Amino acid sequence: MFNNKNILITGGTGSFGNKFTEQVFKKFKPKKLVIYSRDELKQSLMAKKFTSSKIRFFIGDVRDLDRLNLAMEGIDYVIHAAALKQVDVGEYNPMETIKTNIIGAENVVKASINNKVSKVIALSTDKASDPINLYGATKLTSDKIFTSANNIVGFKPIKFAVVRYGNVIGSRGSVVEIFNNLIKNNSKVLPITDKRMTRFWISLDQSVNFVIKSFMRMSGGEIFVPKIPSIKIIDLAKAMGPNLVQKVIGIRPGEKLHEKMISNNEAHLTLSFKDHYIIKPSIKFETKINYKKNKLKELGKKVSENFEYTSDKNETFLNKKQILKNNI
Repeated sequence: MFNNKNILITGGTGSFGNKFTEQVFKKFKPKKLVIYSRDELKQSLMAKKFTSSKIRFFIGDVRDLDRLNLAMEGIDYVIHAAALKQVDVGEYNPMETIKTNIIGAENVVKASINNKVSKVIALSTDKASDPINLYGATKLTSDKIFTSANNIVGFKPIKFAVVRYGNVIGSRGSVVEIFNNLIKNNSKVLPITDKRMTRFWISLDQSVNFVIKSFMRMSGGEIFVPKIPSIKIIDLAKAMGPNLVQKVIGIRPGEKLHEKMISNNEAHLTLSFKDHYIIKPSIKFETKINYKKNKLKELGKKVSENFEYTSDKNETFLNKKQILKNNI
C-alpha cells in the first residue's frame, strides 16, 4: 500500500502520528514520510526517536494554506490528524477551535486537490455523531467537508474518506493517561465524572491499523467506524487502582455520559461489515459507487432502521481482568 509512496500526516507529532510512524516503517517501505505540525519541541523529540532518513519534519499549521501547499508537493497519501480536541477547552475557545478544525480541514482538502494527492483520510471522533459540544460540532463539519470533497473533484482520481472512533487508550488527554499519572504520583483518589459513564475501547495500535486498512478499503466519501468493545469507567478505575478511592466529580463542560459513533439518524446510510461499519455519504457524486462491496471485495449489508452504535448498548463489554490485559 505505502511502498515507495510519499505520505504526509498533519498533527504528526501527536500520539497517533508517533504510532503510525512506528508501524508504517515496520510494515512498508515508504519513499518519504512528512510529519507536519506546529510544535517544534515535539518534532525535535520525535526526530531523536525516529532516525530514518526517509522522515521529513515540516513546521506548519493547518490554518496556513500556503504552507500546506508547499508541504504536500509530491505527496501520494495524506492523513489529517491535526485538531484542537479537548472538549472543555473548545467550549471556552470556540473561535480558535473553528479555525483549526473547520478552516484547517478546508485547507487540507484544497492543498490535497492542488497537489494531486491520491488518497486522503481524516481522523474524526465519536463526538461528531449527534454533537452536544463545540468540538463535536466542528468535527461533524470537518467530516462533511471531507466527504463532500469527493463531489468537488468530479472525475479526478483523488479520493477522500473519514475514520471515526472514540477515545484511544493512552493517547494524550485520555482517561488512562490521567489515571496513570495520578497513580505514579501516589494519589489516593481517582476522579470519576459519573459512575454510569461508558466508553469505547481502542488501542493506538488498533487505531493505526484500522486507518491503514481503511486506505485499502476506501472508494471515497465513506466514514469508517471500527467494531470495538466498551468499558465502564468505574471498572477501569477499579482495575487500575483497586485500592484507591473513586471520587465522583461531575461531568465536565460539553462531556457526554456515553459515546455514540453512529446515531439513529445515520442508520439509513450505514452498512455493516465483519469488523467495521461504514456510513455512506448523504449526497450523490458524479461517479456511482457501490459501497456494499469495498476495494478489498468485502461485502456489507444494511443495518436495521432503529440501529445506533453507542458505548452503553454495545454487544461487547470488557471486565476488569480484560481491561488490564488489553493495553494498559
